[in-house]
Amino acid sequence: MTLDLAYAPSDALANVRGSAIRDLLKLTEQPNVLSLAGGLPATELIPAQRISETAARVSADPAALQYTVSAGVMSCREVVADYVGVRDVGQVLLTHGSQQALFLLAHALLNPGDLVVVDDPVYVGALQVFQSVRARIRALPITAHGLDVDLLRRWLEAGERPRIIHTVSNFHNPAGVSASRSTRIELARLADEYGFLIIEDDPYGRLRFAGRSIEPIAAHSDRVVLLGSASKVLAPALRVGWMSGPPDVIGLVERLRQGVDLCGSTFSQLVVAELLADHTWFAEHIDVIRQEYGSRAAALTSALRETLGGRVTFTDPEGGMFCWVRMPGVDTSALLLEAVAAGVAFVPGAAFGVEADFGDCLRLSFATLTPDELAEGVRRLAVAVAVLDRG
Repeated sequence: MTLDLAYAPSDALANVRGSAIRDLLKLTEQPNVLSLAGGLPATELIPAQRISETAARVSADPAALQYTVSAGVMSCREVVADYVGVRDVGQVLLTHGSQQALFLLAHALLNPGDLVVVDDPVYVGALQVFQSVRARIRALPITAHGLDVDLLRRWLEAGERPRIIHTVSNFHNPAGVSASRSTRIELARLADEYGFLIIEDDPYGRLRFAGRSIEPIAAHSDRVVLLGSASKVLAPALRVGWMSGPPDVIGLVERLRQGVDLCGSTFSQLVVAELLADHTWFAEHIDVIRQEYGSRAAALTSALRETLGGRVTFTDPEGGMFCWVRMPGVDTSALLLEAVAAGVAFVPGAAFGVEADFGDCLRLSFATLTPDELAEGVRRLAVAVAVLDRG
């Protein structure tokens, strides 16, 4: 008897676009390829020794290896509340990375057909989540000042009523820019006036190496859920993220979370709590990351100017991990094939498009390569451009 295992996807899954970025990572595993593609923190900057010492202390207590409550270990929630500037620990819920926070929020608050507004270009993980609940999705262009609040205002005045607006406020993935203070204030004002919820995704906010910090959108409205994560500032494998926001929203998510995975890792949450609570050590650790990423970003942008000159336009990063580059007249999806052959990889802009195309754009990550490797990566990229020009 032969079993037919060619199962059809559910309606929810059929609506979800695959991640070109995850597929691309398979190409970058080749040892000869310098990858500017993945959104990974620098492995050598992960504080492995400190994490190991902390893990040993935490695991000595058997209670650290037990289940915890669905909202997360209280001591870790208290530390996170202090980290994000929230007074009421009841406004904080810990998750299995901030991606799970997005998933839980979407499934707790949205019905099929509800309108969700996202950035364009978009953080692909957010788009996949909102597609999975069959939301109606509209995309607002990302400008040099963040999400286009002027266009949003016109949509609202014309009768659109979003349930949720999702945006990456600091060092946007992939666009690299941060929302200006005026953009944040106006978005918060519109949320209060029209009654939608803002999901402010902020995994990169502590990684500023130039310019001045700007208070979060959450500082200007109670209709904001702020997402964060230990992945970019400590280690991705700890899988500790969080959300902070209105207690009634946190309560709905906590109830849903009970049916998803019951709770997060007590062990990981206690490790993160200890590391974030050591303010002196953590400040020094973050300073090291900022300095190194700043040096790497400068090396990348300098190489782009010197090697590709007028072929590219971009905004110099002030933080985070990404540089969003435009190559007018170049199909960057076609360029990728030549680039991998030349020994360098990136993510084509089309992977991030919702309503816009971005076919002549590419995302470069400067986090995981040294300055010399970044310069060599740009040289290889220029070789690929020359081959494509000849072709």
